[in-house]
Formats: sequence, C-alpha cells, structure tokens
Amino acid sequence: MEIILGVIIFLLAAVALIMSVLQFLEKGVPFNNAYLYASKSEREKMDKKPLYRQSAVVLLMIFFILLTLGLNLITKNVIFMVVEYILLAAVFVYAIVSTTLPRWKVGFELRQFLYMR
Repeated sequence: MEIILGVIIFLLAAVALIMSVLQFLEKGVPFNNAYLYASKSEREKMDKKPLYRQSAVVLLMIFFILLTLGLNLITKNVIFMVVEYILLAAVFVYAIVSTTLPRWKVGFELRQFLYMR
C-alpha cells in the first residue's frame, strides 16, 4: 500500500515539476491570484513576468516537497521528513514575502532585486 501511495505522490511531483517548467517558460496562464482575479483590461496591462516567476518557484518547491514526502514514505528515513518540513516552511515564507515585499520601498527597488532584472 505504501508503494502505491508513493507512486501516486511521485506522479503528483512530476505534474508539479511540469507545471513549474511551463511557468518558468511563461507558457499558459500564471497561477497567481493577482492575475486570476483581475479583469480582462487589468490582465492586458499587467506585467506577467513576476507572476509567472512566483508561481514557478512555488510549484518547484511543491515538487521538492512531494519528492521528499514520497522518499520518506518509501524509505522511512527521518531525514526526508526533516527536509520536507523545512521546505514547507520555505514555501510559506516565500509566498508571503514575494507578495508583500515588492510593494515596499526601502531606498532601492526591491522588485528588481527579487526578480533579478
């Protein structure tokens, strides 16, 4: 049963990785609330590059979380569980910081710093 559950988790990890790569390549719709809740006219004026990047990074982190979850389930090695919890915390911190920091000004443009422009 654990092997079957592990395979399902690995398949979900593969889906997250594919979605992340597509977001890095800026293909499809950005999986971001700012874009999804915007009106059509706002979407046309929006700079989608930071939205794609944020979605891609979060999906990549979800891939690694699912990968370590699957490895932990199959191998029962505690180190994978520790890495998984660290990655979970990192996803939450990144999701919050990446949506709030670009709005703040601290003497230089943080948006350019965060998105490596």
